[in-house]
Amino acid sequence: VQLQASGGGVVEAGASLRLSCVASGIAIETYFLSWFRQRPGKEREFVQGISANSALTYESDFAKVRFNVSRDNFKNTGYLHISNLKPEDTAVYYCGLRTRYRSRFSDDHEYSYWGQGTQVTVSS
Repeated sequence: VQLQASGGGVVEAGASLRLSCVASGIAIETYFLSWFRQRPGKEREFVQGISANSALTYESDFAKVRFNVSRDNFKNTGYLHISNLKPEDTAVYYCGLRTRYRSRFSDDHEYSYWGQGTQVTVSS
């Protein structure tokens, strides 16, 4: 099983990015998919998650306006679109597939499959 995250880069504040998470060795269609991020010196934090059939999405408070999670099960791919990027969005962004249901979806221990992360750096 492999999740390949891509789409990050070095951008100026105000730009937009679309991060992708392509899965291989597993069909994502039955999994809840989430994006987390780890900012410098901080713990990994939940950004947004989306149910298997895209009917439900969940987000952290900071991600309510400028972030949008989506998925294409036919392409076995998840996406995170970030608009109006700010320097505080600088982080490594990870995608994950949820395999446990013992806690909240925002708990990263719920996830067994992770992408390697894609770096987003926002300059002011």
